[in-house]
Amino acid sequence: MSAQTVGRTVTPRGELVLRRAGGHYEIVSNGTFLMDTRDGRSERLLVDAAVEWADAPRPRVLVGGLGVGFSLAAAVAHPAVAAVTVVEVEPAVIAWQRGPLAPFSGHAARDPRVEIVRADLVAWIARAGPAYDVICLDIDNGPAWTVVADNAGLYAGAGLAALRGRLAPGGVLAVWSASAEPAFEDRLCGLFAEVMVRTVAVARGEPDVVYVAR
Repeated sequence: MSAQTVGRTVTPRGELVLRRAGGHYEIVSNGTFLMDTRDGRSERLLVDAAVEWADAPRPRVLVGGLGVGFSLAAAVAHPAVAAVTVVEVEPAVIAWQRGPLAPFSGHAARDPRVEIVRADLVAWIARAGPAYDVICLDIDNGPAWTVVADNAGLYAGAGLAALRGRLAPGGVLAVWSASAEPAFEDRLCGLFAEVMVRTVAVARGEPDVVYVAR
């Protein structure tokens, strides 16, 4: 079944398209597939593994990248989570989550614990702000394949150090990746005492990978 375009916008980072194929949607950036609504297990694992590993009984969660809303949905599904901040740079992605993509997150954006911030995470995380017990990073396709070049800085040493600096004591950083990245794992091991790696098999072949560090 061919996909139908239901939303299109041109941003400073290029063209962003929302397409529908049957009962599912996919987001495409500059002609490159980013994500769709067909699975979401690894995006939910990103949050679940981090929340379960965090010390805080009432964790405050930061999600970097809204996507189709799977990670947001996982965060609000934890009754103990006190608050969820989602940082998303694209206004269209935020609008789509409040429109056609809302059912795929269980309308999680309506949860009173949720705040969606329209900002570039690279700049936002560098500013002074509150500490979080859990930070979940799902930007582009992970450390080695960023559609937007500036996002690569999040996965380098300085970017990871900035993320670690926004963690509360006992906090956990979780990072989603479209593939295993040993060099990135090494960087995490250089900054954190413990690093856990989880994989999720996907239809396209190479498993999704979730890195969890504290």
